[in-house]
Amino acid sequence: MPLPKIAIVGRPNVGKSSLMNRLAGRKISIVDPTAGVTRDRVSTLIEVPNEGDEPNKATLIDTGGYGIEDSQQLTAEVEQQIASGLADADLVLFLVDAQSGIVPLDKTVAQVLRTSAGDKPILLVANKVDADNLEPAAYDAMQLGFGEPIKISATTNYNLGELYRSLNQHIDFARFDGSEDQDDDAGVLVAVVGKRNAGKSTLVNALAGEERVIVSEKEGTTRDSVDVRCEIDGKVFTLIDTAGVRKTKSLAGDIEYYSQHRSLRSVRRADVCLLLIDSSLPISQVDYQLVNEINKHFRPTVVVINKWDLAEQEHTQEEYVEYLDDALKGLTSAPIVFTSASNNEGMAEAVALAMNLYEQANHRMGTSELNRAIEEIAKERGPSSKSGRHAKMYYATQTGVNPPTVVLFVNDADLFDRNYQQYLINRMRDTVAFSEVPIRLFVRGKDKMSAEQRKDLKASSKF
Repeated sequence: MPLPKIAIVGRPNVGKSSLMNRLAGRKISIVDPTAGVTRDRVSTLIEVPNEGDEPNKATLIDTGGYGIEDSQQLTAEVEQQIASGLADADLVLFLVDAQSGIVPLDKTVAQVLRTSAGDKPILLVANKVDADNLEPAAYDAMQLGFGEPIKISATTNYNLGELYRSLNQHIDFARFDGSEDQDDDAGVLVAVVGKRNAGKSTLVNALAGEERVIVSEKEGTTRDSVDVRCEIDGKVFTLIDTAGVRKTKSLAGDIEYYSQHRSLRSVRRADVCLLLIDSSLPISQVDYQLVNEINKHFRPTVVVINKWDLAEQEHTQEEYVEYLDDALKGLTSAPIVFTSASNNEGMAEAVALAMNLYEQANHRMGTSELNRAIEEIAKERGPSSKSGRHAKMYYATQTGVNPPTVVLFVNDADLFDRNYQQYLINRMRDTVAFSEVPIRLFVRGKDKMSAEQRKDLKASSKF
């Protein structure tokens, strides 16, 4: 069976995202004093300590605040995401704020849980109990009808051990160990990035086959980066839905700043990026910003021309590719796919291209094969000699994958300028198995070689 799922539910601003981050041991959800920051279901793998040697594993789901008056009129969508989180959960953590006391909205949430959670265990958790002297205030929560609350503080770590003990008591982790588990297999990490309202969430839902994240025509709907694990054609993917990127000077407040920061961080941790271009709008500075971030971290990328149903009356695909080549530099080797996420068109091709790039980026060439390719390139055009010195290449080896990383050993690295290095990379794309992915090239002169490498130069020299 898959891992047990634990959903955190409660009214706004009781500390659900803080608890999510505390149990995960890292910052997953955005935490901000503003009520209603979390909208989508945000999930992550956590470890639950127990008395054994190995901790138990579970999937933790953070949900939006129930009853929030959303600033963009997305209350119904947020509550639908909460309902979906409840339906998926094996156990519910009903979180309340011990310091502010029980308010009418807590009672509303309690009633929702009584009618919607079925026979799932519900643990009442009183948060913001930062020390012993605050424990008495937590007992006010007993009026909700879920027994004595577990008193914790997500920010100070107070009494977290008691929460772990309760989780182990109420979840039969053994029944989830009967077969090989795949929930902690993230598969291929695919970051879906683009400017605001480019259709990222619609694309993620189309690929996942469910309304996994909120879709709205309003800009800035997605705030957290949301990981959506799914299986497509027998392969496991984790789709990372990200907040829309905008110009830094246009960011309004901490929430937008952290949303954008997490979007850019998603590029760094992804195996492959899907860069969504809104074909109904001109290429903008934000598109350039994303290309620079992608190139900075050598991420394999599929350029997804989305909303093509809105633009195909004005351009042919050939005309748009020509426009894109002229307007958006830096991703000349990246494959392009035309899609309409809202009409579910082009989805299969986008996934196939992403998988192909993943395989290219993780391919490892044999040293002899790589050196034969480099030798042929050098015969076509060698580096220019400077100050009477003759540039000489000894041998090349691949030292890493994703990005494919090649180290070229030469007599003098200064003789191999940036232009020639770029020439080598471009020609490698034509001759080796990395035709559509970034290649990282390092040139090492004799002064950068180890004694053992210098000793083996004669035996290893290929050119």
